[in-house]
Amino acid sequence: MYQVKTTCPYCGVGCGVNATVAENGTLSAVEGDREHPANFGRLCVKGSALHETLGEQGRLIKPRVDGEEVSWEQALSVTAERLNTLRAEHGNHSVAAYLSGQLLTEDYYVANKLFKGFLGTSHLDTNSRLCMASAVAGYKRAFGADAVPCNYEDLEEAELVVLVGSNLAWNHPVLYQRIKVAKERNPLMRVVVIDPRVTDSCEIADLYLGIKPGSDAVLFNGLLAWMAAKNKLDTVYLERHTQGVDDALSAAQQSAGSIVEVAAACEIDAERLETLYYWFASQLHVVTLYSQGINQSSSGTDKCNAIINCHLAGGKIGLPGAGPFSITGQPNAMGGREVGGLANQLAAHMDYGTPGARDLVSRFWATDNLAPTLPNGPGYKAVELFDAIERGEIKALWVMATNPAISLPDAAHVRAALEKCPLVIVSECAANTDLLPYADIVLPASGWSEKDGTVTNSERCISRQRGMLPPPGEARHDWQIICDVAKQLGFGEAFDYTHPSEIFDEHARLSGFENATTTQRLFDISGLVGLGRDGYDALTPIQWPVNAQAPNGTARLFEDGQFATPDGRARLLPITPRGPEQRLSQAYPLRLNTGRIRDQWHTMTRTARSPRLMNHRAEPFIDVHPEDAAEAGIKDQSLAVLSAATGQYRARARVSKAQRRGEVFVPIHWTDCFSQNARSSALIQRIMDPVSGQPEAKHGAVALAPLAPAWEATLLVADHSVMPAGRPAWCESDYWTRIPMRGCQRWQLAGAKAVNDWFATLAAWLPASPALWCEDVATGGLRAAGVENDQLKWWLMVGPPDELPGLAWLEARFNDDRIDDTHRRRLLAGCDDGAADTGPVICSCHQVGQTAIVDAIRNGDTSVEALGARLACGTQCGSCIPELKSLLEEERPNARAKQSSAHEVV
Repeated sequence: MYQVKTTCPYCGVGCGVNATVAENGTLSAVEGDREHPANFGRLCVKGSALHETLGEQGRLIKPRVDGEEVSWEQALSVTAERLNTLRAEHGNHSVAAYLSGQLLTEDYYVANKLFKGFLGTSHLDTNSRLCMASAVAGYKRAFGADAVPCNYEDLEEAELVVLVGSNLAWNHPVLYQRIKVAKERNPLMRVVVIDPRVTDSCEIADLYLGIKPGSDAVLFNGLLAWMAAKNKLDTVYLERHTQGVDDALSAAQQSAGSIVEVAAACEIDAERLETLYYWFASQLHVVTLYSQGINQSSSGTDKCNAIINCHLAGGKIGLPGAGPFSITGQPNAMGGREVGGLANQLAAHMDYGTPGARDLVSRFWATDNLAPTLPNGPGYKAVELFDAIERGEIKALWVMATNPAISLPDAAHVRAALEKCPLVIVSECAANTDLLPYADIVLPASGWSEKDGTVTNSERCISRQRGMLPPPGEARHDWQIICDVAKQLGFGEAFDYTHPSEIFDEHARLSGFENATTTQRLFDISGLVGLGRDGYDALTPIQWPVNAQAPNGTARLFEDGQFATPDGRARLLPITPRGPEQRLSQAYPLRLNTGRIRDQWHTMTRTARSPRLMNHRAEPFIDVHPEDAAEAGIKDQSLAVLSAATGQYRARARVSKAQRRGEVFVPIHWTDCFSQNARSSALIQRIMDPVSGQPEAKHGAVALAPLAPAWEATLLVADHSVMPAGRPAWCESDYWTRIPMRGCQRWQLAGAKAVNDWFATLAAWLPASPALWCEDVATGGLRAAGVENDQLKWWLMVGPPDELPGLAWLEARFNDDRIDDTHRRRLLAGCDDGAADTGPVICSCHQVGQTAIVDAIRNGDTSVEALGARLACGTQCGSCIPELKSLLEEERPNARAKQSSAHEVV
């Protein structure tokens, strides 16, 4: 047994992980790395369940060409042959690649080098375009470089932290916990949450502003104008280190000249708004932390610059506890930006428009001796790329470690484009994704626990991700696959790497190549050149720049007020606020918001492999305000449908006052592999920010209606040996959702047409006839179980889910080698005598249900600490604490005072 230090593969926090490898070669446990500066030992519930997401089941293990398994030699040969044929017939720009923030930096580097440097196409983009492109563009316009000025310690040293467009408690839980602890240590620290929804992040907020979606630029323009009116501008800093303040201030005053006007535009209380303005202007150490709620907009770049304007105007940058801080969504979105993973980039933070950059990169890669050389200009950004595929302009697409059939807006359009594309190559580790049916060539790739390389987190910190396990079957690392194809294409000399350390060394050398000063190119890790394999393996987390001037890395940028612009001055930009382009109408009157949830990640190919991560939100859902629900005839937990101009979304309604009136929220995670018509991207139009190309994913326009089924049912089915081949027959239902459990799969089903004979239906669905059943003819209810060779094969309840027993007992029966008589008698009841229903899981780390928590509160445990002492809930990652507090507020009136065991002293 031994431990390996590695990095978590989920969000952009980039937590360090200590992984324990057992003697049998399996990963047996994970814990937070106490020495890693991102998390100091903390892990969220997703990170703590990493070892539960592994295993060869459901993995791609052999290459496929045209649906047939082939050898690697044949797959590589066919890939190169078809790419060369299409290039010869249609030109270099007929070839494209679509990458992912899940790739390691070394994977990203060789992919960018192959496509831009040697295949001669600029059409290489990444799914990071969907989450942080507007932040990149905003930084570049203001600072002259894509450079995050802050670090995580600034969140703890700030006097004021403003969270805008970020549900940090769910999406970056470890950072949320760091802020929470810092606030407890410093009672003078304030936190403001700006978000249309009341989220769990509000638990630590001193001030909440529930703004109208899309009004962020108005709010920050108003802040700039207010600071000027109250003489709160840092005129010395502005004069010495910036330009453009007059134009920026004029634009702000025109669009947001008074508190009353801004409050009306944002639909918030004017007094609360002025409180934010006063706090911001009065404190020097202010961090504004922003994420997808800002970025995923048709004016996301302008919103970012409106925020940056305020920090520059107040001199609140380059200081401990100060700066505009974009928090990235994916683990290596930053690494992809470093190596040129965006279509408008070359490599090492150089763009096509950077003077001399094309020549510099070309000479470094020595592509002048080969044909073709680097492209002359930027390529298509993500949404444009798939439009070009649909037009027939792009003939070949190589997709790596992402699922555009789900994640891109207007998913039906994307799927139609993929269907038309003559050659689709997919590098993937999961055997069942929505993209694979469109693939002509499938190349099995290694997964998180097998990959070896580096990632860069949101604070510019480079960390090692170390492989612990061998790839299953014939899977290979992405960098190896890319290099193998490059060799088949005739570029072997330029891609003759034997280890990721060699790729990293080349990447580091390029960052310093002819980079005379840090103001020329801020991204510079030339101090990490020449590590060798041993030094690379031993690399500890370090923040760039890392060079001769900063051999130990750089904690924060712009401390000297010098920026990466030609004159060294930062730019304030004039911002004219624009509302969402997806317009509300009589047909689509509700504003749609989309986002992540606490226990899931992206399209669930990894997190759904851990059954406990499915317990918090088991089904896709629609959060809706009570008045909107009543108007639509929808009750809490009933099924509903959202309709948009581009598609539909079916899910279970969650009626909540946390939603603003006239708005709904849906999660992004569910795919066709897990549910029917629960793809949030189907509701979003192909509208982008004109500067960044980032889609407007936060501002859909939808209509809400009930989905009134004639029946609902819960079906538990044993492992895949019992499942029928192909698509199960019950997926023809009008609603279905698959929920992985230990030893079985849970299916929530509903149908619009009444079932007259459930026994005939079951015979068509499942191989084992019901051994036990109980039918209620009056209500149409039914409970039945299939037992074969004394093993439970399936269990069915026809009726609404609120009639379900707690499923833990039943789940355990699917893992029994033999159902004994006592258990057999209890199968239809679904629980053992006296077994308690645990209710919805609140604490995923310790699997503590709502029922136990409510009982403990009513028995006198009336604090989070008391609940943790009794049940352990809230004692690990802390993500459930806001929900625990909500339950405490609801149940305290029902709590009994605990009797003291101490004798009263008279």
